[in-house]
Amino acid sequence: MDKLIMYLQYPFVRYALLVGILIAMCSSLLGVTLVLRRFSFIGDGLSHVAFGAISIAAVLHLTNKMLIILPVTVISAILLLRTGQNTKIKGDAAIAMISVSALAFGYLIMNIFSTSSNLAGDVCSTLFGSTSILTLTSLEVRICIILSIVVLLVFILFYNKIFAVTFDEVFSRSAGVKADVYNLMIAIVIAVIIVLAMNLVGSLLISALVIFPALSAMRIFNNFKAVTICSVILSVICALGGIIISILAGTPVGSTIVAVEALVFAGCCIIGSLTGGVDR
Repeated sequence: MDKLIMYLQYPFVRYALLVGILIAMCSSLLGVTLVLRRFSFIGDGLSHVAFGAISIAAVLHLTNKMLIILPVTVISAILLLRTGQNTKIKGDAAIAMISVSALAFGYLIMNIFSTSSNLAGDVCSTLFGSTSILTLTSLEVRICIILSIVVLLVFILFYNKIFAVTFDEVFSRSAGVKADVYNLMIAIVIAVIIVLAMNLVGSLLISALVIFPALSAMRIFNNFKAVTICSVILSVICALGGIIISILAGTPVGSTIVAVEALVFAGCCIIGSLTGGVDR
């Protein structure tokens, strides 16, 4: 505890904990929707797109990489949604096609136009989020706070519509719900979450941040609202625990958070098997 209290005196540690809580909360909110719609792999696809955008921003020497990363990721999310509705290219194939292409072009660009003396370290940090969460600036923290508030407000204000589209899109359309509009909104929000989460766990581990809390909560509860609330709580606890363990033990932040989430998922599976799930 003394060591932890000492570290908490440093602003970058407080920034990391604050951003970790916000990102964990946002990523778990729509994680349940993505899992139920069998579209959970979209996080991995968009994270690879964000990696390609980061490569372009690095080549252009932009001080604020968010100016490129966020628009590119949002556009890719919309394209994934549109392409996934194409009968010739199914959703999983569209995700694989876009994500692999973005990852390959991103790494190619970083190699051809490399200006860093430690290319392997930069790539590793981007893919696994090894140190980026501990090097946040006050501007990045403010951007994260603003975007997190937007994501939270969108989910709260349109909760009923998101619920309807998640469980029965055909019935929602017949009831007058503009499903295409809400699908588009969900895609954009997911893109924003992915961009935020890259600093926390890196582009290769983002899917775990979105999927694990939702799957863990589903082992215990059978109600959508209960699963969503439990998912948020578990996600925040895992993020805080992972960051604290990482700081104290000197382990990579992203990998530590995902390892904690995997252990929590295993625990929830045991609890679920013993209780049979809670229907409330």
